[in-house]
Amino acid sequence: MTQQKPRGIYLLPNLLTTAGLFSGFFAVVASMQGRFEAAAVAIFVAMIFDGLDGRVARITNTQSEFGAEYDSMADMVSFGVAPALVAYNWGLSGLGKIGWLAAFVYVAGAALRLARFNTQLAVADKRFFQGLASPAAAALVAGMVWVGVEYDIDGNDFGVLVALLTGIAGLLMVSNFKYNSFKEVNWHGKVPFVALLIVMLVFVIVATEPALVLFVVFMLYALAGPINTFRTVPRVRLEDVVGDPSDKDADFIDPDVVKQAKSDTHKDGD
Repeated sequence: MTQQKPRGIYLLPNLLTTAGLFSGFFAVVASMQGRFEAAAVAIFVAMIFDGLDGRVARITNTQSEFGAEYDSMADMVSFGVAPALVAYNWGLSGLGKIGWLAAFVYVAGAALRLARFNTQLAVADKRFFQGLASPAAAALVAGMVWVGVEYDIDGNDFGVLVALLTGIAGLLMVSNFKYNSFKEVNWHGKVPFVALLIVMLVFVIVATEPALVLFVVFMLYALAGPINTFRTVPRVRLEDVVGDPSDKDADFIDPDVVKQAKSDTHKDGD
């Protein structure tokens, strides 16, 4: 008689995922109450938990299909719905239909981004993300709101700019632009002593003006995808930027890059 494995879920990684989900939900509630700074910060907190849950699952060998699916659902709330509603409540509500359509473009882009990521785990190159990762897009939108609050800017006075940035962030998520994932960085290796000083300097710079620095950093990261793509790809067509990357005729995808299979079942950083 074979002994059945005990049923249940792993507590620690899913607890971190739940904390990220709570942060995203809190961001929505805070924005409805007009507490936009707290809402923006909550989205960045959700990013921290999202980065931790997958790594903790791998370190503790607690990966599971349930954890991967739960992580995707939490990401949809924290990095899809929450940033769109925060942006809408801050600067899009005065635009009427255009405002909620811009917010919906972002939500739809996040949903498509997550669905595409989950279906391409077996062929994805770990070095790059295809399209802007949803946490980075959420950080771009949340950073915009945070900067606006810090500098006493009324989002409704710049509703068109808010709509453009929110909509563009959503479109970048479903694009084929390649973004560095930084997963090839060896965190276990030794580094020169000056590297530690640089890290300390980065923390100091972020601490001085966290809203502005984080917004600028993620804005530059969002721009890096199109810039690197047009710089490295000889011939870029419109269908290569927004079409199906599995198309054999597409010049956008490097065939040597799509060989490495992804073994992690608990995703992180999407």
